[in-house]
Amino acid sequence: MVALKKRPGGELATRPLHFIWIADCSYSMEGDKIQSLNYAIREAIPAMQSVAADNVNAEVLVRAVKFSNGAKWHVAHATPVDDFKWQDLHVNGMTDMGAAFRLVADQLKMPPMTERGLPPVLVLISDGQPTDDFESGLKELMALPWGKKAVRIGIAIGEDADMEVLQQFIGNKELRPLHAHNAEQLVNYIRWVSTAVLQATSAPPSQVTDNISDNNVPIPPVPTVDPHSAADVW
Repeated sequence: MVALKKRPGGELATRPLHFIWIADCSYSMEGDKIQSLNYAIREAIPAMQSVAADNVNAEVLVRAVKFSNGAKWHVAHATPVDDFKWQDLHVNGMTDMGAAFRLVADQLKMPPMTERGLPPVLVLISDGQPTDDFESGLKELMALPWGKKAVRIGIAIGEDADMEVLQQFIGNKELRPLHAHNAEQLVNYIRWVSTAVLQATSAPPSQVTDNISDNNVPIPPVPTVDPHSAADVW
């Protein structure tokens, strides 16, 4: 049953908003990259919970996929954001991104999804190039109504990330992949996705005005970062 939230004038059934991290755990992420990613997501959770608490229209449900040799659910169940806890990711193997897309696609079918809901937020984070057939996986994801409607954000880590692949995943010429060159930038981008993008996606239709993306969700301005803001550069 969909949860109810209090609001002035009575109760309103909330609409589910699925937020899914899709994280590269290949060997190239070893060391500071995977440690920074774990830290960034963990530190963003309280702010994410605060944004969700301020919006009576959305029931934010979070989970995560990890991909290396194949793909697996890191957080398998759609977890209410207030109950969401992060367990550290660990590296292993290749970069099977297509397998991750197919895993997500399977959960965006109807069922288990319903017709009623807010656009899902899918956040792809990668530092390299796919080692499997990512195009067929992406095609499977985009063939679904909720795949097309999803707000898709790509975050590149380091200089070896495939920006073109991330752009294909985003599928919006107005929105470029975010490029984190160091831990500080990654933290800033993860926080932006967890708060500003989440707020925009869960906003009532009456608040949707300018900067509309292809899926009718207003994407807030991307934070400006200095590529040399830290001594260590990936």
